Amino acid sequence: MAYSIRPYQDSDAEALASVCRAAIKGIGPEAYSDEQVDVWLSRHPGAALYRERVSNGATIFVAADEDDAPVAYALLEPDGHLDHLYNDPAHTRKGLALNLLATASLFAKHHGITRLYTEASDLARPSFEEAGYVATEKREFEIDGVPIHNWAMEKAID
Repeated sequence: MAYSIRPYQDSDAEALASVCRAAIKGIGPEAYSDEQVDVWLSRHPGAALYRERVSNGATIFVAADEDDAPVAYALLEPDGHLDHLYNDPAHTRKGLALNLLATASLFAKHHGITRLYTEASDLARPSFEEAGYVATEKREFEIDGVPIHNWAMEKAID
């Protein structure tokens, strides 16, 4: 199957919400407990989130399949914060995360962003590392009283 990376379109919002939920539900249990997956899901309210984030200046890069349907995406904020990197479980291990991260790096360089940073799950951390990000700390926190963690990571853009 051939994939392409393209800019977000408003009509993608519902599909991106589905990709996000499918990734958390389908891949999350590989590294997190059921309770942790449930609270992680609770932080992703649906399609309105993408429209709001784009209207506030975020850029979303979409990996689309041969039918132009979104199967993975990355959300980059204007300050270099890469807030989302999600991949539909049916489309993992195809290089999409690395392609999205490379696209975000090129975009950052072109727009004068000198540092990208993120909070990566245990599952996303290897992709970020392969893309040149360095873990700076393990972040332990709670969502609705449920302990969970992720990794603060960053990458300098030359």
